[in-house]
Amino acid sequence: MPKSLWSPRHQRFLAQLTSLRNAKGMTQEQVAEKLGRPQSFVAKYEGGERRLDVIEFLDVTAALDADPCEILLSLRS
Repeated sequence: MPKSLWSPRHQRFLAQLTSLRNAKGMTQEQVAEKLGRPQSFVAKYEGGERRLDVIEFLDVTAALDADPCEILLSLRS
């Protein structure tokens, strides 16, 4: 199995999180504040510099008031 960090599916995942944040009218700073993390944390996962683990992903979706299951289902294929 090839590394997924730069795979098209991972890029779609990052684009979804970024689009969702933008659709909610939130800045990276606002999401970071809700997460109790620095703005660079959001910039790094949105830019593909770092991965989110499952717990971080759940925290991010909660901060964005989004359903994590919908995001995951869209990435199945």
